[in-house]
Amino acid sequence: MRTSRTVRSMPALATVVAMAAGTLVVLAPTPARAAAGAALPFTSVEAESASGTGTRIGPDHTQGTLASEASGRQAVRLASGQRVEFTVPRAANAVNVAYSVPDGQSGSLDVYVNGQKLAKSLPVTAKYSYVDTPWIPGARTHHFYDNARLLLGQNLQPGDKVSLQAANVQVTVDVADFEQVAAAAGKPAGAVSVTDKGADPGGQGDSTQAFREAIAAARGGVVWIPPGEYRLTSALSGVQDVTLQGAGSWHSVVRTSRFIDQSSSSGNVHIKDFAVIGEVTERVDSNPDNFVNGSLGPGSSVSGMWLQHLKVGLWLLGNNDNLVVENNRFLDMTADGLNLNGNARGVRVRNNFLRNQGDDALAMWSLYAPDTDSSFENNTITQPNLANGIAIYGGTDITVRNNLISDTNALGSGIAISNQKFLDPFHPLAGTITVDGNTLVRTGAMNPNWNHPMGALRVDSYDSAIEAQVRITNTTVTDSPYSAFEFVSGSGRGFAAKNITVDGATVRGAGTVVVQAETPGAATFRDVTATGVGAADIYNCPYPTGSGTFTLTDGGGNTGWNSIWSDCSTWPQPGQGNPDPDPGRNLTRGRPATATGSQDVYTPGKAVDGDPNTYWESANHAFPQSLTVDLGTREAVRRLVLKLPPQAAWQARGQTLSVQGSTDGSAWSTVVPAKDYRFDPASGNTVSVPLPAGTSLRHLRLHVTANTGWPAAQFSEVEAYLS
Repeated sequence: MRTSRTVRSMPALATVVAMAAGTLVVLAPTPARAAAGAALPFTSVEAESASGTGTRIGPDHTQGTLASEASGRQAVRLASGQRVEFTVPRAANAVNVAYSVPDGQSGSLDVYVNGQKLAKSLPVTAKYSYVDTPWIPGARTHHFYDNARLLLGQNLQPGDKVSLQAANVQVTVDVADFEQVAAAAGKPAGAVSVTDKGADPGGQGDSTQAFREAIAAARGGVVWIPPGEYRLTSALSGVQDVTLQGAGSWHSVVRTSRFIDQSSSSGNVHIKDFAVIGEVTERVDSNPDNFVNGSLGPGSSVSGMWLQHLKVGLWLLGNNDNLVVENNRFLDMTADGLNLNGNARGVRVRNNFLRNQGDDALAMWSLYAPDTDSSFENNTITQPNLANGIAIYGGTDITVRNNLISDTNALGSGIAISNQKFLDPFHPLAGTITVDGNTLVRTGAMNPNWNHPMGALRVDSYDSAIEAQVRITNTTVTDSPYSAFEFVSGSGRGFAAKNITVDGATVRGAGTVVVQAETPGAATFRDVTATGVGAADIYNCPYPTGSGTFTLTDGGGNTGWNSIWSDCSTWPQPGQGNPDPDPGRNLTRGRPATATGSQDVYTPGKAVDGDPNTYWESANHAFPQSLTVDLGTREAVRRLVLKLPPQAAWQARGQTLSVQGSTDGSAWSTVVPAKDYRFDPASGNTVSVPLPAGTSLRHLRLHVTANTGWPAAQFSEVEAYLS
């Protein structure tokens, strides 16, 4: 979509942020907050922090590698016979392991507890991994990992040892979750059991009809799913005014790739405390291979569920007003974990755990009708491998609060606030979008379609300007491989990203910059602290060139970031530091340019695009006219080079002009008084204008009062140099 910039120091952010029109404003610091994310029933231990005989891989952020999709961007590879040994962090009687095996292979991990081999092994397979989505631009083979769980049959204490040994296949172990699983719950009084209707808890027979009969019989009450495994061969529909309840997600398991598929429901559906595990091995978007596809109806809830090996956990359409989705696990989906696909009102999605989703982990998409007054709160999201952790595509009065998101991969940020519509009719962002208290760890990724990175938190005016009030508060960004905050129009059309405030953020490590501004617009930053920034602090290069400026206002309390990447022809690379700018560079190249008027397609940006054959022409017969260029920061300019197209068809002419300068864009002074300058194709149609010693300006203006060759001001290039 575009290119990048080089860096120089900027006056402290508390004054004016030197970029394409920046200034920053002052607020009080925010109080300490509780940790973000879900309260989880397990504790995770990274394989790379364990002992053993395997080989550590990573860290790596390269799309399409095992390490880049791993938690923490590292994992441990075990050849057959090698092991990794975990120290148990808490009381536990069960373990879930995230792993990968080579494509097309299967095998097992032998499990040892305190040196004793268990009779049960942990099956591992590539069956649900290595997904290809060639219709998605920029996608490569992805979704390398899978999860497998095991009840250990004994109670372990902190400090006990659990070892996993590759038995007959190479296994890459990523992370182990240790959990104390409660005993199976009992049947609620008055519940209708699916086994009473003929369901097979051994998983051999088809239990679909038994589930349907139990649901019909239990209207207004509870359908009980006892411990066991149940196989369904087709989706349930007509589900309303009923509770579906299991004995716990480790005990009651339904094997199906399509659990509920219905376009409407009267509501009051409550689904809780069992597992739905599918057989989805590829992503086919035309198939409803989802736990819930469509509507549960108003006043419904989903809680305590283990959802795995599906295309999407919940793809929600129609009326789902006041739905609550909480305390669930979403693992190994080939697409989204949950998507509120328009018309969601008052939906609360909270305290869920999502790992290894093949698209956005949590999304709201305001297609057909706006999602309204809905929220994603206190969720823990890790390793979405082809999109964002959380994505808000349009909607009104949406909240994203206290989420913990880590290790996004290609095509995704930790959080995306976007007007990307995909389809019509789409309802853009409106009202107030609250993004509060979120923690983003190693989020952001290289976008292969743009050939430049996506930030940890992205505001994207993709298909239309941001008109909503976007309030980003109390954000923690840790070890972003690229930028912390990105403002972009992802379509490359330069729609404005505006009405944005960022308050009370802490950036602890950013591979490139704190702020990556690539489209016109405006944001105010207050009380934002940054350390460990890899290249520069601010990249401000609105695209397309000449589309406008991005104004960064310093609200006060900002510390640790005060340099600007100033060469829009190059991208900052992670950790490259803040290079000294080329002293011979043209200071105006690619900078925002404005004018008192333009004729037809001859816009101000043509005078700073580096192409002498394109040009700006002012309104005709309307002298005086002026062209203004924002250099981004104060510069000791010593020379201007003014050009017209070099072709002989451009006859010699004289233009009468003065040079004016300003440090703030408001108060102007005359740098060079009005004078006639002759442009002649015989000498390249080029004029050099020396500036007095001591000149220091940020905003450069050429004030033109006459042109002997045409009744308008004309320049193909306006260049400024330090010598």
